[in-house]
Amino acid sequence: MSDVTAIQNLVEKRNELKKEIAKIIVGQEAVVDQILLCIFSGGHALLVGVPGLAKTLLVNTLAQALGLDFKRIQFTPDLMPSDILGSEILDENRQFKFIKGPIFSNIILADEINRTPPKTQAALLEAMQERSVTIAGANHKLSLPYFVLATQNPIEQEGTYPLPEAQLDRFMFAIKLEYPSFEEEVQVVKRTTADSDTKVNALFTAQEIIDFQHLIRRIPVADNVVEYAVTLVSKTRPDNVLSNGFVKNYLDWGAGPRASQNLILAAKANAAFHGKFSPDIEDVKAVATGILRHRIIKNYKADAEGISEEMIIDKLI
Repeated sequence: MSDVTAIQNLVEKRNELKKEIAKIIVGQEAVVDQILLCIFSGGHALLVGVPGLAKTLLVNTLAQALGLDFKRIQFTPDLMPSDILGSEILDENRQFKFIKGPIFSNIILADEINRTPPKTQAALLEAMQERSVTIAGANHKLSLPYFVLATQNPIEQEGTYPLPEAQLDRFMFAIKLEYPSFEEEVQVVKRTTADSDTKVNALFTAQEIIDFQHLIRRIPVADNVVEYAVTLVSKTRPDNVLSNGFVKNYLDWGAGPRASQNLILAAKANAAFHGKFSPDIEDVKAVATGILRHRIIKNYKADAEGISEEMIIDKLI
């Protein structure tokens, strides 16, 4: 089919997908939208939210609706790289045999990624970037599409290993999960305390998702949109001539070139989801907060005055 027909098809499939997810997940539309943008752009997402907001259920439902394999890894302080990557064992024929770990799946929920030591975090981040893992000198390719959704609990930071900035930068989106509204929470309680079994239908195959990822990359972008994205990222850097006094006052570090790349990729996906054949500046603005939020580093002055990352990004858009 032509790219024009494929984009129209993507719009329809995405609307059906949201209906399937809504069978299980109440509200959280903005979160679902950003996760779908991330999956169809070929990126990974960091989900920040307190416990009990159905993060695992959301990812499991998404995996079912997308027709993909799903694994959940609970990160703990004693988790070793071999626990997630897999290891070699000696079989009954005295031959070494590789047993795959839970990382060999299409969708991975890395639960509380900041609870595990840097060595194990690095093993996951290599898989995210390279889409392959190296065990005992042998390289093993991961099945595509491959999507990691890592979660962090923003409340309790004692005994955790915060992700370094270079590793945070690997995540395309940082998505904040907020408490549901009163009406949504009433719906959640009604649904989850009744004896009902809702079935989620698989709407995609793995190959279809890969094809849509290639389609989104083929979408043309006007030079002025690319320049707007690069200018926006440049404004976050305190030592840049384009940055304003607000940024110089409250930021220590700004976003790198990967932010510019991700802004354009996500803007392409956002345009495609709305049936447009090329993104405009509004599409870049629509995805800017999720992409820049974890890439800018505030100083102590911003913390003391209660200035959030979102407030700083709003000043720049």
